[in-house]
Amino acid sequence: MQNMLSLLYSALCRLTGRAAGAQTVSELLIGLSEYASLTLPAVPPDLAQTQRLTPKAPPVVGAKAGAAPLASASLAAPVARVTASRTYSDFTPQVTLDIKKCELHLLEEGPSAKAELTREQGLRYYRTMQTVRRMELKADQLYKQKIIRGFCHLYDGQEACAAGVEAAINPTDHLITAYRAHAYTYTRGVSVKQVLCELTGRRGGVSKGKGGSMHMYAPRFYGGNGIVGAQGQLFETFNMAALWKLPCIFICENNQYGMGTSAERASASTDYYKRGDYIPGIRVDGMDVLCVREAVKFAADLCRAGKGPIVLELQTYRYHGHSMSDPGVSYRSREEIQEVRSKNDPIALLKEQMLSNNMASAEELKEMDVAIRKEVEEAAQFATADSEPPLDDMCNHIFKNDPPLEVRGTNPWSVLKSVS
Repeated sequence: MQNMLSLLYSALCRLTGRAAGAQTVSELLIGLSEYASLTLPAVPPDLAQTQRLTPKAPPVVGAKAGAAPLASASLAAPVARVTASRTYSDFTPQVTLDIKKCELHLLEEGPSAKAELTREQGLRYYRTMQTVRRMELKADQLYKQKIIRGFCHLYDGQEACAAGVEAAINPTDHLITAYRAHAYTYTRGVSVKQVLCELTGRRGGVSKGKGGSMHMYAPRFYGGNGIVGAQGQLFETFNMAALWKLPCIFICENNQYGMGTSAERASASTDYYKRGDYIPGIRVDGMDVLCVREAVKFAADLCRAGKGPIVLELQTYRYHGHSMSDPGVSYRSREEIQEVRSKNDPIALLKEQMLSNNMASAEELKEMDVAIRKEVEEAAQFATADSEPPLDDMCNHIFKNDPPLEVRGTNPWSVLKSVS
């Protein structure tokens, strides 16, 4: 035991640059107590009178199966347990990080190229992005099992956009999005269970199972817009917003592809942040949650000061195809997708920033990952077991204050009444 303690203490001293001079067991335990908390279990009263036994060696964490056991220790001698401990005070509470500088249109100055990040914020952003990632991967699985039907547009790869936008605005601000809406539904306060129930068409869904992938709603969140042509009215909206100085932030999440066509093949000009023409614009690294947060905060402050509107282009990337019916590899290579995953993944980037600045431990983030997987799995199990909405509920929930709406021809189960 003395040899083991001596080796452990010597290794710790080398790491900290201190001299290792302890020799006896007592001295070694005192020395080790500077690095770890020690607990010395009490010896049972009758143990001293029992025969000295040679027990099996205790298991060693990380030891391979079949490896030779360590030398046995006598049960008659008290055994010291060395328990390494780390508290939250060991972590860096706040850092200032360099982020990618934004490109500007009709602006003399833009968002800062530095971002402050607290440990609490970092953990919150990590949880948000990882939850969205796991939720979307589960939706992919449920779709392939034919539990989710119809249209389904997944968001994995773009998580920094939704997380960064939500981190920069207030819950009382209003948010409208397009059809790739699952992440914003979650960041607006809808649970994973409600999102997955909606995707599977169950009563527990946020829209009672009647909206599907595109039509989820929450307070001050107006759901997805499934009519692609309607988004062509954008330039009329630009014009009205500029004329009336409306506090609008227009965001283009440029994931590099419009359905199956790359931006370069579809657009003579890919400077989408300049598309507002007379409206100021900013191009942002949409794979970095801090870049997105700082840009949206800058835009929100500008709008609240009466200087809106403004256009943001968040340069991001989607890992899945346009929808679940699109494999996503006929117009781009698997190598291209893998390169983005390995070099520019938004979750991996934040994780690296936190670990390299001692703002979290790998074990802590791993525990969070496990908890998120459990939450998503339980939500999926509920979403597959929940009941479907009844037929007589089809025409309800059209308006918020909900008397059933009687419209001729919309409900074959309603009894029409004469008003003549």
